[in-house]
Amino acid sequence: MDLPVAVLASRIRLEEKLILAELARRGVPVEVIDTRRVLFEVQAPKPGYAGVISREISHTRNVYAARLLEHSGLTVVNSADVVALCGDKLLTTLTLHAAGLPVPRAAVSLSPEHALEHLESFGFPLVSKPVNGSWGHLAARPTDRNSAEIMLEHRSALPSPQHQVVYVQEYVDKPGRDIKAYVMGGEVVGVIYKMSSEWRTNTARGGTTKRCDPDEELTKLLRATADAVGDGILGIDVLESEHDGYLVNEVNHTPEFHGALEVLSVDLVGAYVDFVARKLGLGAAA
Repeated sequence: MDLPVAVLASRIRLEEKLILAELARRGVPVEVIDTRRVLFEVQAPKPGYAGVISREISHTRNVYAARLLEHSGLTVVNSADVVALCGDKLLTTLTLHAAGLPVPRAAVSLSPEHALEHLESFGFPLVSKPVNGSWGHLAARPTDRNSAEIMLEHRSALPSPQHQVVYVQEYVDKPGRDIKAYVMGGEVVGVIYKMSSEWRTNTARGGTTKRCDPDEELTKLLRATADAVGDGILGIDVLESEHDGYLVNEVNHTPEFHGALEVLSVDLVGAYVDFVARKLGLGAAA
């Protein structure tokens, strides 16, 4: 009997339902593992799985679960290295900048108590983001000293050490949209525009989507971004700057599909499972 594929997920969203359904359609046995309810024994023998798909929404649990399972000898998609890098916006920015790729101008203060004067010299408006997190949560756009001071007071009150890191980017005056690309194993599978009248275009916040047909420059940038962060299934967010062209904003290691499925003709879920099958050596399942 074929070994099952472990799927790490503490919440089953639309994406996980679609991935599980596609695996079932291909006859791939699956075991869903809630990372909150499992004990990982460091010295235990290799678990009886063909491999692992990580769809865990908690960055901390995602990184540690992937590390533990890789330590036990299993292949995890995405790898712990990719999860650790892409789940941290600062580390992602440093990696992309080191690779010579265009990113928004950014700065970091390691304490909110003394950041205000530095932010003023950096220039308003700016965008402040937590180094970990998704869906635009806790992102802010201070436009002056007063709004920046309120934002920093809020950060100071949060208990997590990561929230005390003040990571800011220049505000890019974009054309009412962002670009999101789905890149799998370095291949650009599908690209969409995320549109909104608000500065945050997240579909989780009500943004709408439209298919984007990437030009050669964007395609080259997306492939270079995937090469810089590592082999995997990636959601790459790109901004369009009037003065600087394409800028890589963020890279997501557990991309969501809602909004994209309605406007793309490509089978994103099928491509996702194809990539997993190749990585895990599932053979006929591909």
